[in-house]
Amino acid sequence: MPKIKTKSGTKKRFRLTASGKVIMFASGKRHNLSKRSNKTKRNARGPQIMSKQDSRIVKQYMNLKS
Repeated sequence: MPKIKTKSGTKKRFRLTASGKVIMFASGKRHNLSKRSNKTKRNARGPQIMSKQDSRIVKQYMNLKS
């Protein structure tokens, strides 16, 4: 059986904490910011912890046990 490759995009976009949670950055901060409210832009600032259901998929892409 061949080795299972990790998804290289997943390695670049997400990090893991020491406790195994997935850190992500919010979407919608690259362009067209003038049409977004200040509250939306402020809430998308900085890293966020991903939900448990979505982090299971990301860990699967990284070939980790969830």
